Amino acid sequence: MNAIQAILIAILQGATELFPVSSLGHAVVLPALLKSGIDLRSPEFLPFLVFLHLGTAVALLTYFWRDWWMLFLGVVGLAEEIMVQESRRVFMLIVIATIPAVIVGFVLEKFVRGLFGTPVVAAAFLVVNGLLLLFGERLRNRGHRELSTLTTMDAVCVGLWQCTALIPGISRSGATIVGAVLRGITHEGAAHFSFLIATPIILGATVLEVPKLLHEHVPAGTFLLAAMASVVAGITAWLSTWFLMRYFRDHDDWALSPFAAYCIVAGLGSLAVLLL
Repeated sequence: MNAIQAILIAILQGATELFPVSSLGHAVVLPALLKSGIDLRSPEFLPFLVFLHLGTAVALLTYFWRDWWMLFLGVVGLAEEIMVQESRRVFMLIVIATIPAVIVGFVLEKFVRGLFGTPVVAAAFLVVNGLLLLFGERLRNRGHRELSTLTTMDAVCVGLWQCTALIPGISRSGATIVGAVLRGITHEGAAHFSFLIATPIILGATVLEVPKLLHEHVPAGTFLLAAMASVVAGITAWLSTWFLMRYFRDHDDWALSPFAAYCIVAGLGSLAVLLL
């Protein structure tokens, strides 16, 4: 992998991790379409996977640092009493929404890894992802509940939807936003919560890969290239978050529809190329 390929992969990761279009789906499909020769399962690619996730997580922590700082102060009891109660409530909602994906991911790890290198499957599920986004947009509760009204049942529903993103082609952010808007949360509030729960998920995935990385023989220079890609992915992820938070705020009536159309067209086009 050369520097240009590393930068392009980093930009792709930083954007698609947060846009509701599936970063994993794109990571599986694009190399096959472009015949890049990049082996996603090779020891050389593992450092990129770890560093790209780390860059994205740092970007989310940086963008939402006020949220995490207030949560920290509240959870450890260093804020005012009313803030302590609210922070602990929100923290528990984040934990509740994260648990289902952790359990399902652990149980189905081998099955999911088997799908990771199958471009046709990923392309097909890009189409499914688009249909899910349309489904969520059409059937969502038209209420305008703010994020502050999120309940335990809301968090459970969002967490269950997040489990679908273990399949390449299904977007984690898209699934969680759909889960929240179906409960009547605004697109902006749904995106905010989706990006908050993304942080522990992405960090957890990164930590799980580190022991494997330590046992792999990585070619010289790979870590330097991966570190550079991590910075690029982080900057791209921060800009993506900045854009999406404003986009979802200003387009609450139809925010997911353009992404749905893109996924359906991209998925069908990829299937046509891969199969023919």
